[in-house]
Amino acid sequence: MPKVGMEPMRRQQLIDATIEVVAEVGLGGATINLISRRAGMSSGIISHYFGSKQALIEASVRYLLSQLKMEHSPDSPYERLMKIVDLNFSDVQQADSSTKTWLSFWGRSMHDPKLYRLQELNKRRLVSNLRYSFKQLLDPQNAKEAAEVTAALIDGFWLRCALSRTNKARFAQAKSHCKKYINDVLTLHGVK
Repeated sequence: MPKVGMEPMRRQQLIDATIEVVAEVGLGGATINLISRRAGMSSGIISHYFGSKQALIEASVRYLLSQLKMEHSPDSPYERLMKIVDLNFSDVQQADSSTKTWLSFWGRSMHDPKLYRLQELNKRRLVSNLRYSFKQLLDPQNAKEAAEVTAALIDGFWLRCALSRTNKARFAQAKSHCKKYINDVLTLHGVK
């Protein structure tokens, strides 16, 4: 009989193992056997907790997405903008296993409707969060444009750093460029 309270821990172990395996062999090579072996569990446990490998992959992507959420939202819109950039370039998002999993996920999302939906939700959430903060500082049209450009800068710089398997200094520089753009836009519109 399973121990009470073990399910959340086991589910997280399987998600962690999935991220590690995908980082090593890609989504296509990540088999149920490899994932369960990495987690130190039987292969049937994936079906028990997730129903399928696909559901486990989706749960792993949702876990990575959850790392982008703010625990506590800063009070000022400017601080929220800076926090959004910080979260997208956090240590978790720079980790080799995370970058490789994100890259595999993005590539696969072009051919998998469920993963594409998660990618679209992620993209819309980033732009929406940025626009929400910018709208408190700029007129609606400029807020919309600044949010779109900031999201593109975050994704573009992150992707460039991840693809180059670069070091922390490059990620820090990329984060700095995104923050500089935000500051420049606000200065241009007389907010700073």
